[in-house]
Amino acid sequence: MTTEEASKKTPKAVAPMSIQDVHDITSDIIRECGRIIVGKIDILRDVLIAFLSNGHVVLEGVPGLAKTYMARTFASILGCEFKRIQLTVDILPADLLGSNVFNQRTGEFWFRKGPVFANLVLADEINRAPPKSQSALLEVMEERQVSTEGVTRPLPKPFLIIATQNPVEQEGTYPLPEAQLDRFMFRLILDYPTSNEEAEIVRRKHMGEATDLRVLVDPDNLLRMQQTCSTVYLEEDIISYIRDIIVRTRSDPTILLGGSPRASLVLMNASKTRAAMHGRDYVVPEDVRKLTIQTLNHRLILKPEAELEGLTVERVITKVLGEVDCPR
Repeated sequence: MTTEEASKKTPKAVAPMSIQDVHDITSDIIRECGRIIVGKIDILRDVLIAFLSNGHVVLEGVPGLAKTYMARTFASILGCEFKRIQLTVDILPADLLGSNVFNQRTGEFWFRKGPVFANLVLADEINRAPPKSQSALLEVMEERQVSTEGVTRPLPKPFLIIATQNPVEQEGTYPLPEAQLDRFMFRLILDYPTSNEEAEIVRRKHMGEATDLRVLVDPDNLLRMQQTCSTVYLEEDIISYIRDIIVRTRSDPTILLGGSPRASLVLMNASKTRAAMHGRDYVVPEDVRKLTIQTLNHRLILKPEAELEGLTVERVITKVLGEVDCPR
C-alpha cells in the first residue's frame, strides 16, 4: 500500500491520557533536558508547550547558544525522528520537500522524501532561504502535508518545526514575510547565559557531556498528550480575557498591525497546554498572561513613530496586559 492510499484510510482514534499523566511526563521531560541543557528552563517549557499544542517555534539568538543542541536533545527524549536542514541562499523547494527520481532499472519514477518528513525538523537559519523555498514551507507548516506533481503526501504525526534566526547577521538574508511568521506559534528569544550558567557549561564540557538520555515517550504517546491538552476546560471569562487582549492590540495607538483571530486561537491552545502541564484541567488567567508575549511578539508591527520613541513590541504587549481587566 502506498503512502497516498494509506492516508485515505480513516485514522485510528487516539485515546487521551489523564491530566496527571501529562503533568508527570512533561515534568520528567524538562528535568531530563536540564541534565543536558544548562539553564533555559523557560525556553524548554515553551518549546514543549508548542509541541503539545501542535505548533511551530522560532528560536532567535546569536550563534553558539545551543539552539541546534536543544532541538536534538528534545527529539532524543521524545523518541521522535529528527532531521536538520541547513538553509542557504541556493536551497530549492525540492531540497526541502523531496522530488521524483527516475529508476533506470525499473523505468519508473519513485518519490525521494525530503528532510521535512520527520517528527521534529530543525530549519537552521530560516531567513537565509530564498522566498521560493520559504513559501514551500507554508503548506508543510499549516497543512502538515507535501504536494508535488499533483500528489499529496501526509507528514508524520506529531510534526514540529523549530526554526532558528540569527538577529546579528543580516547580509545575505531574506526577512520572513508576515504570512509565514504568523504560522509560528511562538518566537522565543535566547539570551546569553548568566555567569554561573557559563561556568557550569564549561564544567560539564570539561567533565564530559552526559550521553545517556532516557527516551521518556514516543510519537503515539505524544499524540495522546496533545489530545489531552485539547480537552482542558476554558471558562467563558477566560475566553473573554483572551479576546480582549487581542482586540486591544488592534486599537492601541502605538500598534500598526494588531493580532489576528489566529493569535487568539494560538493563545487559547497554548494556555490549555500550560494548564495541563501544571496538572490542571482548567485554564486560569496566569496561563494566558505567561504566554502572551511569546504569542504576539512576532505578530505585532509597531508604528514608526513608536519605534523612534524607543518602544519595543514586548513593552507594548506588557502595557496592553496592564490595560485589560483580568478575571478573578
